[in-house]
Amino acid sequence: MSKKSRLDFMKMKEKGEPVAWITAYDFPTASFAEQAGMDMILVGDSLGMVLLGYKGTVPVTMEECITCCKAVRRGAPNTFCIGDMPFMSYQISDEDAVYNAGRFLKEADMDAVKLEGGRRVITRIKA
Repeated sequence: MSKKSRLDFMKMKEKGEPVAWITAYDFPTASFAEQAGMDMILVGDSLGMVLLGYKGTVPVTMEECITCCKAVRRGAPNTFCIGDMPFMSYQISDEDAVYNAGRFLKEADMDAVKLEGGRRVITRIKA
């Protein structure tokens, strides 16, 4: 199984093909997802509630996200993986956003990052 790329997903969208993806936070779940043929895996900041027992996503740190992303990458080395940027990892400045997005790529070997906010974070996305 070869890892799909961003261009593969764009082609799938153009053709109206479905994309199969799942949220995972750990090695075994990611491994099972890859074996099942998932196209992509999101390591969401929802790990705060699901894995760590927080009441919400606000307390989730970059270190917790990076740790989970590393575990997912080890479990699914051939699946496109997305790291979810936690609260306050991109809201302060474009520079913070780029730095923290880079951590997901460098330290956790993610293929992409996700952040929330739409138009209000457009400068972050462009940066």
